[in-house]
Amino acid sequence: MENNKYSELTPEIERLAAMSKAAGIIDSDLFVKYDVKRGLRDLNGKGVLAGLTNISDVRATKIVDGETVPDYGNLFYRGYNVKDLVDTNDINRRYSFEEVTYLLLFDRLPNKQELRDFCDILAYYRTLPTSFVRDIIMKAPSKDMMNTLARSVLTLYSYDDRADDTSMPNVLRQCLQLISLFPLLAIYGYQAYSHYHDGNSLFIHQPDPELSAAENILHLLRPDSAFTELEARILDVALVLHMEHGGGNNSSFTTHVVTSSLTDTYSTIAAAIGSLKGPRHGGANIKVVRMIECMKKEIKDWKDEDEVSAYLNKLLHGEAFDGSGLIYGVGHAIYSKSDPRAEVLKSFVGALAHEKGLDDEYNLYTMIERLAPQIITRERHMYKGVSINVDFYSGFVYSMLGLPEELFTPLFAIARISGWSAHRLEELANNGKIIRPAYKTLCKERTYIDLDKRE
Repeated sequence: MENNKYSELTPEIERLAAMSKAAGIIDSDLFVKYDVKRGLRDLNGKGVLAGLTNISDVRATKIVDGETVPDYGNLFYRGYNVKDLVDTNDINRRYSFEEVTYLLLFDRLPNKQELRDFCDILAYYRTLPTSFVRDIIMKAPSKDMMNTLARSVLTLYSYDDRADDTSMPNVLRQCLQLISLFPLLAIYGYQAYSHYHDGNSLFIHQPDPELSAAENILHLLRPDSAFTELEARILDVALVLHMEHGGGNNSSFTTHVVTSSLTDTYSTIAAAIGSLKGPRHGGANIKVVRMIECMKKEIKDWKDEDEVSAYLNKLLHGEAFDGSGLIYGVGHAIYSKSDPRAEVLKSFVGALAHEKGLDDEYNLYTMIERLAPQIITRERHMYKGVSINVDFYSGFVYSMLGLPEELFTPLFAIARISGWSAHRLEELANNGKIIRPAYKTLCKERTYIDLDKRE
C-alpha cells in the first residue's frame, strides 16, 4: 500500500511531538497553588458558575434544613420534569421529540394546533438541496459519521443566502432546518460509507412528511423501511432524553462560547458536533456495548452473580476488556444516586428486549446495574453514591433496533441539536459579551537571541 503523507508519522514528527508535549506540561501543583478549577470544576466535581440559563436544570442535590444533600437525580426541561414529558405509564403515547423541541425553543408546551403547525414546518425543511447527496455526502465519505455530519453542516453554509445573518428570525430558521436535516445527513453519510467501503447495497429513501423524527430515522435507515410501534416509540424516548442536559455540558457550553463571537450558525453547530464526538462526551454507549459483548464471551453462566461480580472486579482492576479500569456506563460527573434518563429509558428496555427475544441479555444488564455500583463503592472507597448513566442502556437499545455502531454518537447529535439550538438562541437573545475566561501565564520573560548565535 502506498504511503499516505497525510497520515504518516515520521521519526521527525515523533521527535517534534515529544518537544511539543514537554513544552506543554504544567506542574500539577501549580493548579492547586493558584486555585485553578481544572475542567471548570471544584474538588468535589461541582461546576464553576459560568452563566445563566432558562433551558434546563440538572438536579442531583436538594436543600434540607439549609443543607445541600445528595438527591435522586432529576432533569428538568424548561421547568418540566423529563419523567413527566416522557410518560412511562403509556408505552403507546404519541411521539414526544417534536413537542419537547418546541418546548426547548419557545419555553412553552404547544397546543394541538401549534404542534401540528410546528411538525409541518419541520417536515417542510426535511429536504436537502438538489444534488447535495450526490455532490457532497457521496464524495469521499468519512469512516467517522460525526466528521461526515460536521462537514455536511459546514457545506450547507454555501447553500444559504443569509448564512451570516445572526438576527433571531434567521437563526431560528437555520436551527429548524438543521433539526430537520440531521437525520438525513447522518444516515445518508453512513449509507455512503457502508456502500463504498464495505460493499453493501446502496439505498436512499426519501423522508416521509407524515412520520415523526424517530419514525423517519428507522424509515431512512432500513432497506424495507419497516418498523414496529414499540421500536419507534423507544427511539423517540431516547431522543428526548438526549436532547438537553444543562448549559454546562461540553457541547452546549461550546455552543454558547462560539455563539458569543457572533459567528454563523453552521460554524457554531459544527463546533458543537466536534465536542460531542469526543469519547469523554458522546461515545460512551459504544464502549458499554463492546464491554458487555466481551463479558458475554468470557462468562459461562450469565445468571451466576459470583461469576459476573468476578468479571466486574477484573474490569475495575484493568484486567479485562480494554484494560482501562472502568466499568463503562456506571457513574456520572453530576448524578450520584440515579441518572433520571437511565431510569426512564430502562422502563421501556424490558419490553423491547422481550419483543426481540433478548430477555437473557436484558437480565444480564439489570444484574450489572445492581452489582457494579456496589463493587465500585467498595473497591474505590467512593465518598458519594454511584449509579448507571444513560449510556448504559442507550447502546443496548440501539443494538436491539439494529442500528450500526457508527450511528450511535450521531443519534446523540440528532437529539442534542434541539438543545444546541435553544442555547444558541438564548445566547443571542441576551446579547452578552464574548466568552473569554482568564488563564494565568506562567512563562517568564526571555531575551531574544539572533539566529546565528543560537545553539
